[in-house]
Amino acid sequence: MSRAKLSAAIAAGMVAGLLGVMPATSQAAQRGAAPGAPGEAHTWAPGDKDGFGTARTTQSKVWYTLNNGALTEVFYPRIDTPSIRDTQLVVSDGRTFADREDEDTVARVELADLRSLIYRQVNTAKSGKYRITKTYLTDPAHDALLVDVRFESLTGEKYDVYVLHDPALNMTGDDDVGSAAHGSLLSDDGQVGSALVTAPRLTLTSSGYLGVSDGWTDLRDDFRMDWGYEAASPGNVVQLGRTLLTGRHGGQRLTLAIGFGADSGDALDVARAALDKGFNVTALDYAAGWRAYLQSLDDRPASVQRWAAHWDVSAMVLAAHEDKTYRGGFVAAPARPWAWANELQFLPVYHAVWSRDLYQIATGLLAVGDEAAANRALDYLFTVQQRPDGSFPQNSRLGGEPVFGSLQMDEVAFPIVLARQLGRDSAADWDHVRRSADYLVANGPRTPQERWENVEGYSPATTAAEIAGLVCAADIAEVNGRADLAATYRATADKWQAGLDEQTLTTTGPLDDGPYYLRITANGDADSGAQIQISDGGPLIDQRAVVDPSFLELVRLGVKPARDPDILNTNDVVDRELAYDTPNGRFWHRASYDGYGEQRDGSQWEPVEPGSGITVGRGWPLLSGERGEWALVAGQPAQSFLDSMASAADDESLLMAEQVWDDQPPSGSAPRFTPGEPTFSATPLAWTHGQFLRLAASIDAGLPVEIPQNVACRYGSEACQNRAS
Repeated sequence: MSRAKLSAAIAAGMVAGLLGVMPATSQAAQRGAAPGAPGEAHTWAPGDKDGFGTARTTQSKVWYTLNNGALTEVFYPRIDTPSIRDTQLVVSDGRTFADREDEDTVARVELADLRSLIYRQVNTAKSGKYRITKTYLTDPAHDALLVDVRFESLTGEKYDVYVLHDPALNMTGDDDVGSAAHGSLLSDDGQVGSALVTAPRLTLTSSGYLGVSDGWTDLRDDFRMDWGYEAASPGNVVQLGRTLLTGRHGGQRLTLAIGFGADSGDALDVARAALDKGFNVTALDYAAGWRAYLQSLDDRPASVQRWAAHWDVSAMVLAAHEDKTYRGGFVAAPARPWAWANELQFLPVYHAVWSRDLYQIATGLLAVGDEAAANRALDYLFTVQQRPDGSFPQNSRLGGEPVFGSLQMDEVAFPIVLARQLGRDSAADWDHVRRSADYLVANGPRTPQERWENVEGYSPATTAAEIAGLVCAADIAEVNGRADLAATYRATADKWQAGLDEQTLTTTGPLDDGPYYLRITANGDADSGAQIQISDGGPLIDQRAVVDPSFLELVRLGVKPARDPDILNTNDVVDRELAYDTPNGRFWHRASYDGYGEQRDGSQWEPVEPGSGITVGRGWPLLSGERGEWALVAGQPAQSFLDSMASAADDESLLMAEQVWDDQPPSGSAPRFTPGEPTFSATPLAWTHGQFLRLAASIDAGLPVEIPQNVACRYGSEACQNRAS
């Protein structure tokens, strides 16, 4: 017995005698209660997913994600609630090595079906000894995930293959218990249960605590499975099961099912039912659901002739972000980017709902013809997220409980704009619109946070949304017989539009001799040298030195003409300060001195001290899409911006990221950090996919399909003139 296993045996009370006489080393001697509870603390899986899927039915409340050759977070019973951290295979010869898929294979991913979210991983051992092919889907009829596994020996040798399973039920992995029954791995946390079942059945099972008695600690020690524990005390449970896979003929195929329920017994019934139905039959049902969805949408625009698969995947990915309990609740991403600092365990982060992101998602869905989903999104905003005073939380869980504590005024305005776009002007809708519009009048245009969520003041992007919201609210007010409120809303919008330049357009800034729009001003005086603190390690700096491409909301929402000289000059300043060119096209950093990204050496983002400059924000592909929408209003071609967005998608999964590497990647990193390719940021990001779809439809339409015409015509936008002609 090795020292590690001796320590575990001692902790379990399995060593007899004061002199530490060792017992027999058979698995029978290593059974019983797993030692070491609660184990090492749970951490989140990486946020840059390379596979994502769910069934189209609302009956199946399971979503899966993939990363680096493994199954990562599986969400159940809502898309804001991860219940598995990761599941992968471990391969051993029983003598000299034990390989994990996420560390010891070269992984690639592919869409098994271009018209459904069925992803396949092909993992080849770095040693060249074996290959693993896994295909994933969820059962449309059950709360279960199915995986078709093929394991091939490339040497002719037989191998031992294990399933390493890390449940993290109900969004936390530190309070689970684990057991086994009839070759199944079971886990519970008192609210949710899971069961992992295979065909053929697992022959050995063990449940232990991470870092002490878990299955990987067992295998890593002597490359054999010696433990058969049960984890009856709550903790960070990691489970192991030995399969009948060998890599040789007769031992190459396995089907794995993970079921969920109110407890592990219910979950076991669900997993067995899914397994009995069979992978191939389930795959046909799963694919049929997604194909029917794509067929229900508008025809692909001509602008995506080169990018047909990107269009289809983007539409499916957006649809897959919707919850199946809180209909219309679309999360920002099924991920925590960079594991979002694992010490911040209590925050769901990107698998939460932002009013602004939901607006971007809904308008993307409108662009492909899914008006029903956009209406569900507005219903969710009005009936779940909106507060009695008309405001919206910065973000929330699906049930409406706030996650972060602030408020962003553009998120109060965007639901009004969406209501106007959808023609929602009933008395019930008007009640929601009125409350939000009144909140804007009483509290705007200053915002506690702008759209990048970490600076307070007067933002051109936020003010543009507020103005558009009030103009749209005025139209809905008139339909409902409130001409008095309509006049108030329009007068306020006009006042704010007239005051925009004083508040956000500097004529004394250091970046250019001509006027240019700032990211934000703390005091509403764009010519003052007031200082603002840039978050994520940025400096305390003169507000006139900080620009942001988001000022183009002024054009995209119809508040300013696209060819206004100040808009054109700010584009030039932003290009000099924030743009960079890559083999995939041009991209923009989201703001000067942005630190929201990986560290300079490429390692994950983490909270850092002000002024440290340790972390670096890279380019956001969605900003390329927004520049493309400006180009359309300005009468310029926009295809290159769409091409850049598509080129920046993951080459294998076609998923689109929050950020892509810039033209100054970490030294010595090639080809890992290729400029224009996705970083380790949140992937897929729903906003990026929505922007891609919206720009594609806009190119064919000749103007941004999102731009509110009543706003554009009120303030002299070229969009109104062009459409009128």
